[in-house]
Amino acid sequence: MRVKICCIANPQEAADAIAFGASAIGLVGEMPSGPGPISDEDIYAIARTVPPPIATFLLTSQQTAQRIVAHHHRTKTNTIQIVDELVGREYTAIRDDLPNVKLVQVIHVTGEESVDEAAELAEHVDAILLDSGNPNLAVKELGGTGRRHDWRLSRKIVETCGRPVFLAGGLNAENIREAIEGVQPFGLDLCSGVRTDGKLDLRKLDAFFSAVNLL
Repeated sequence: MRVKICCIANPQEAADAIAFGASAIGLVGEMPSGPGPISDEDIYAIARTVPPPIATFLLTSQQTAQRIVAHHHRTKTNTIQIVDELVGREYTAIRDDLPNVKLVQVIHVTGEESVDEAAELAEHVDAILLDSGNPNLAVKELGGTGRRHDWRLSRKIVETCGRPVFLAGGLNAENIREAIEGVQPFGLDLCSGVRTDGKLDLRKLDAFFSAVNLL
């Protein structure tokens, strides 16, 4: 089971996550709300410390191809996680400019319409990531809520979208068996579930990976 540890704040957190077994780390750019945003300079510096084949995800709230490409040029990660709607479905424009960078589209699972949205967007990206935000609020929630969404809908998306699916939103050592068995995702994505007072908690990290490795 692939695990992405998100909201990485510094090179030490990245190294700790990888040492426990993370196959990807998430580096959060500017967001309208939520935990973990760091500067583009810090994202660039942390990404440089991560050895292959670990994936480095830039979480970007930009909504146009031009702005997303520019954000990537400032950070140089190997993967872009688009956390909001991409205006005009300009995925081809991003791929033309960044042919070697993987694209992951976040779907905020709010209802049955999310199943159709995932199926539509999956053909444009390398993977789908299911989260529990709400981009329709006055101040958008685009991740890091620590909330579960309806995992029955997540399972439908896994079964129908035709792409690898990461599951995020309220995951921790206590519920990970239920999540994996119920959703059957390609990978898992955590932020708050392995943190205490905003800092990566090595005991929680150990408990989580121990639970995953037992499955």
